[in-house]
Amino acid sequence: MAIQTIPTQTFAGQRPGTSGLRKKVTVFRQRHYLENFVQSLFDVLNAPDAAGEALHGKTLVLGGDGRYHNREAVQTILKMAAANGVQRVLLGQGGILSTPAVSAVIRRHHAFGGIVLSASHNPGGVDGDFGIKYNASNGGPATETLTEAVYARTQAVTQLRISDAADLAIDALGVQQLEHMQVEVIDSVADYLAVMRELFDFDLLRGMFARGFTMRVDAMNAVGGPYAKAILEGELGAPAGTVVNATPLEDFGGLHPDPNPVNAEDLISHMMAADAPDFGAAMDGDADRNMVLGRNFVVTPSDSLALLTAHAKLIPGYKAGLLGVARSMPTSAAVDRVAQALGIACFETPTGWKFFGNLLDAGRVTLCGEESYGTGSSHVREKDGLWAILAWLSLQGATGRSVESLVREHWQTYGRNYYSRHDYEGVAVEAANALMADLRGALPGLMGQVFGSRSVTLADDFSYHDPIDGSVSRAQGVRLIFNDGARVIFRLSGTGTEGATLRVYLERYEPDPMLQDVPVQTALAELAGIAEQVAGIASRTGMNGPSVAT
Repeated sequence: MAIQTIPTQTFAGQRPGTSGLRKKVTVFRQRHYLENFVQSLFDVLNAPDAAGEALHGKTLVLGGDGRYHNREAVQTILKMAAANGVQRVLLGQGGILSTPAVSAVIRRHHAFGGIVLSASHNPGGVDGDFGIKYNASNGGPATETLTEAVYARTQAVTQLRISDAADLAIDALGVQQLEHMQVEVIDSVADYLAVMRELFDFDLLRGMFARGFTMRVDAMNAVGGPYAKAILEGELGAPAGTVVNATPLEDFGGLHPDPNPVNAEDLISHMMAADAPDFGAAMDGDADRNMVLGRNFVVTPSDSLALLTAHAKLIPGYKAGLLGVARSMPTSAAVDRVAQALGIACFETPTGWKFFGNLLDAGRVTLCGEESYGTGSSHVREKDGLWAILAWLSLQGATGRSVESLVREHWQTYGRNYYSRHDYEGVAVEAANALMADLRGALPGLMGQVFGSRSVTLADDFSYHDPIDGSVSRAQGVRLIFNDGARVIFRLSGTGTEGATLRVYLERYEPDPMLQDVPVQTALAELAGIAEQVAGIASRTGMNGPSVAT
């Protein structure tokens, strides 16, 4: 074995987005493309930070969601880590670690940080997507300061450091040596399972299944499968077959691993059947997102966050109450009303889990959520799909209530926030940027404008002043807020790999229980019309309607 120094040339466009660098597999498989990004990351991490800490001589966690190119990328990163001074790597068996599990391993083993190989809910396979991101010592996604430093380095990197060692055996548990670096292949589930045991009453949950409670969890042939099988069927005694599509596949078996009613069609059909199980759920590619359902009843992510907040004390890990809650700006205000009733703080942040990290680390919040099917808590620094499933399972066990009855009772108590997200996918980047620029330019004239029975009381481009570190994040989404609290929000997604995705969020509040059963798109049709009137989406994108409405 020997450490080599290899000349390289820079690649344009290696700036990480909301959750790391995501591109097509074909892009990542270009010669030195992955290596350039990894070397740039190591260069930045090996420059001592403000506290004098650097990666050299420390422990790194590594794992991914098992999609195509995962195993090849693991071998490359191991050899580069050895050449860049990493002392020890904790590697998930077979290169597999869910995103929340990476966070759990970092935190439980006090690692310097971790590398996650995933494009989350994006499609996999040879023609699919791949991604890489760095998580810091708190277990959470890297700050924008660090990711910008990495991007700057990608535009200046001239050489790579890598070992010429043979590939390691990554499927067998145990310790191996690579140059001067120790590689320990660990059980992918063990640390995460230990965290779940600390939070939930496993005896209560075992009792539910022993009494005949039924559920169906669709892991979508993604990384959540081994975790759900081990915990739900193994630890809790759910019948074999409760978890379906449980084996991670490089192409997710052709499924689009994004847990929403459009992509989880098989789960929806089972939950709408006459013999539906008591509870249904799905997770995404890296198991950090979730969708929960009752019999013939789909729960929105915003309602999920609000309801978990309202009932958190029923779960042992949160019996002392919540320090506060946080939601991303586009997420509905349903949780705000619960927080007000509980007398706890509620923070509104930009989209991206990294913005919750400071609040969690400072002890300001306990639960967090995003409208894009992501909820989580202070147990890790990522959203966590299986945690959310266990939380909902726990609420049903503690109350004896069904999913639908819990949600309807919640609406009667707090009112219903009708809410939907319209995604316009594959929009030409120039057209999408021009649309957003024109919206920002029109903001002064929109203040006070009347649309039917509503008038605009706030028109702005959301900015966030972090209360912990004082940083400011601007241009996070154009908001129109009306006199009745209704909202229309426009923003561009940072998780796609082709073209641009325009997201339009629609929300209105309905306090009257007699008016809480209107079909969602019907209830929001007037706001959808306002969005079109203001932004001219159809003419600018050439699309007569959204690609997906959730």
